[in-house]
Amino acid sequence: MSNLVPTGKPWALAVFAVIVVGAALTALALLGGRSLPERTGPPVEQLAVERAVLEPGVIELRVRNTGADPVSIGQIFVNDGYVDFTGAREPIARLGSETLRLTYPWQDGQPYTVSMLTSTGLVIEHTIDAAVTTPRATASFYGLMALLGTYVGIIPVVLGMLFLPFMRAAGGRVVRVLLAVTVGLLAFLAWEGTAEGFELAGESGGAFGGAALVMLGAGLAFLALTAVDQWLRAKRATVTSGAPADSGLRLALMIAIGIGLHNLGEGLAIGSAYAIGELALGAFLVIGFTIQNTTEGLAVVSPLTDKRPPIPTLLGLGLIAGVPAIAGAVIGATVRNAELSAFLLGVGVGAILQVIVQIAPGLREKTTGRMDTATLTGIGAGVLVMYATGLLVTA
Repeated sequence: MSNLVPTGKPWALAVFAVIVVGAALTALALLGGRSLPERTGPPVEQLAVERAVLEPGVIELRVRNTGADPVSIGQIFVNDGYVDFTGAREPIARLGSETLRLTYPWQDGQPYTVSMLTSTGLVIEHTIDAAVTTPRATASFYGLMALLGTYVGIIPVVLGMLFLPFMRAAGGRVVRVLLAVTVGLLAFLAWEGTAEGFELAGESGGAFGGAALVMLGAGLAFLALTAVDQWLRAKRATVTSGAPADSGLRLALMIAIGIGLHNLGEGLAIGSAYAIGELALGAFLVIGFTIQNTTEGLAVVSPLTDKRPPIPTLLGLGLIAGVPAIAGAVIGATVRNAELSAFLLGVGVGAILQVIVQIAPGLREKTTGRMDTATLTGIGAGVLVMYATGLLVTA
């Protein structure tokens, strides 16, 4: 038997192991199911509505089978009235999706309940709280999303970065407190992103993990940014001069990336709310987001108080932190997939947590290794500022 196992190079052992495992799984798939008794009881039918598109006289639903058994849709009712529909003439297999096109003269602003009757008599409902025509993806539409992303992402971050001269004039004694405020700001953003991600995951059918997608996105982003940080550290180590300043710029870059990924999720929420008519566009929305996100610009430049970076570098940091809001708004308004949005929100959370991990060691006193009262107060102040400014943002 030992002669059947390859020896020598590790890759040969790995290939052999994969072949053995693959053969075993194939045998189980072919033979194992036949040895088990058939399941008793009715089929388990589950459908999740991933997207609703409303056009004059038409309601279009994209549904996905999130259960274990195929689902056949026999009839569809809207507010207890039978409607004609096209699509899903064949059973929808597990994890399969279909687009249902309902002919119905819906009225703007009215609520509707769509009831899908399966072949087994199960009724699956989807509620439209307030019907509104879905925006078409035209050039003007993309222009509006870009404008929204600029208002809530780029402009506030750049405005916050204008405080760098004041922060530099305050002296090195306040740098640690400013970093503490930054940690408070980022901690609130991480909490906010997690809550929004779980809320979106709850709205999805859970076919691809639901809430687990938030954690998956956070974990992958954390690991990816850790790898980026290690690469930047190694690159800086090859330069013999300017290490302290380079360290501050590296940290500012990581903060900008973390905030940028958070703003991607924020743009998703804005775009999705606009697409379903839940976003009230106006001066109050713009001012609210500007005031809240200006603090993000402060966070980006807080590690740069002992350096005078060139204007193009500062603009680059501002764009890294703000531009993802535009991409998020476009994705949120066009794709409108709750599971994708939950995953991307998780990416933002993981990025922010990785930045907090980097900043945290610099908050401790070198002599005692503990955080003093001013530092702890700064963390609390950062959380309170984000909470208070968040109250100004309303849809």
